[in-house]
Amino acid sequence: MIVTTTANVDGKKIVEYKGIVFGEVVSGVNVLKDFTAGMRNFFGGRSASYEDELMHAREEALREMEERAAQRGANAVVGVDVDYEVLGSDNGMLMVTVSGTAVVVA
Repeated sequence: MIVTTTANVDGKKIVEYKGIVFGEVVSGVNVLKDFTAGMRNFFGGRSASYEDELMHAREEALREMEERAAQRGANAVVGVDVDYEVLGSDNGMLMVTVSGTAVVVA
C-alpha cells in the first residue's frame, strides 16, 4: 500500500477513486506516564513515554486507514493528513486521526 501526503504518486496514474478513508485511535495515558512526564516537565528534557505513546497511536491509525483502503480495493492512499487532539476532563486521552483518499494506481 502506497501512502503519501501528496495528491498523486510519481510515475503512477490514478485510475480509480475509492473514497475517503480514516483511521482513528484514542489512547489513554496512564498515571505512571503522567508522573514521569511531570518530572520531565519540572526538570526539563523529553518525555520518552509520551513520545512512544504518540508514535504507537500514529502508526496504529495509519495501519487502520490502510486496512480500510484495502477493503475498498485501493492500492494507495493520497492526500494523507494526520491530526492530534488531547481529550478528556483531565487531558488524559490522546486522539490521533488520519485521513486520505483511497485510490487505485497503475
